[in-house]
Amino acid sequence: MMQKIVVAALLFLTAACAASAPRLAMLEAAPPTAYRLGPGDEVRINVFGLDAVTNSYVVGDAGTIALPLLPTLMANGKTVDELQLAVIEAIRSRDLVRTPSVSVQVQKYRPFFILGEVQRPGQYPYVPGMSVLAAVSVAGGYTFRANTRAVVISRAAGTTVAKGKAPPEMLVQPGDTINVLEAWF
Repeated sequence: MMQKIVVAALLFLTAACAASAPRLAMLEAAPPTAYRLGPGDEVRINVFGLDAVTNSYVVGDAGTIALPLLPTLMANGKTVDELQLAVIEAIRSRDLVRTPSVSVQVQKYRPFFILGEVQRPGQYPYVPGMSVLAAVSVAGGYTFRANTRAVVISRAAGTTVAKGKAPPEMLVQPGDTINVLEAWF
């Protein structure tokens, strides 16, 4: 009789723990593609012969950058090469330089965010090629209660937010919010 009560109690506790854990699908790894700019990224634009335009610019909330002598340019969702072509076209349309020589580089990526069972939750600078495990390391490592096998990542996908579980090897993207959950057992 006592064994049945103990088994029933264990089954109840296991069911309670399973019910409280989020039932999310695994987040699909993003295929390797060219980096797309977004609000918060800082780019360096060099224009040979136009010192007034050569400078560092932060992509604003609306996804645009404002360059002197040129119209406001949409940068959100563009690759570095696409932004470079947009700057060249804007210079040509204003007849500022006949054959503009332009280079664009990302100076600072928008940050990622990490919360939950890490030593120092917060906002951290993104580094290309960073995995979930590296992001946890930047945040001081796991707490003793952390689930070290999977985290939940919220990732902007256009106008929606994709949310799912991710293993420690998955690559982080700028703007991701990583939630390290508590392990139950």
